[in-house]
Amino acid sequence: MDLIELHARSLKLAGEVVDTVRPEQLDLATPCADWTLRQLLEHELGQRHGFAAAARGAGPDLALFAPAPLGTDPAGALGRAGAELTDAFREAAGAGRALWLPEIRDGGPFPLDRAVGFHLLDTLVHGWDVAAALGDPAGIGAAVERDEALIATLVAVAEAVPDTPEARAPGRAFRPGVRSDDGAGRFARVLALLGRDPAWT
Repeated sequence: MDLIELHARSLKLAGEVVDTVRPEQLDLATPCADWTLRQLLEHELGQRHGFAAAARGAGPDLALFAPAPLGTDPAGALGRAGAELTDAFREAAGAGRALWLPEIRDGGPFPLDRAVGFHLLDTLVHGWDVAAALGDPAGIGAAVERDEALIATLVAVAEAVPDTPEARAPGRAFRPGVRSDDGAGRFARVLALLGRDPAWT
């Protein structure tokens, strides 16, 4: 399975959630500590811009990954940035290019498949964060679990995230893992592995 295609499917599923966001909901709390829904979406938009720049050969410049203003059409802005990112990943694949990702570990450069996996994980977990903020967290998890290739890839990437104080410190993308319920689905186990409470409200 083409990892870039799987990543595009993750963008589509997350985009379906963002499409339902109404302007008056942008100040809602999210599972991301201290971030409103607006701040979470601005983070996601900045990450898409940053990963696209990295895929096109940019060096380790943190400013490229800074949160970006949503404008009046958050779903449209994220959708366009996602399409640009997919194109950039395909260009990087054709060029055999590794990516500098200054927010991750030592900054790289990382092989393209690892970089795509990082963003796939970020996309789906933050897609759940958005859904949870909106009060409907179950839908995206169920959709991911129906896609066997996608859920298997998500689990593999999540299990590779180091569970160390340095990797899970305040300000990092993920917190220390928490216990998941017996019988929890694979998506819920990923959330717990990354420090999310699947029952967050």
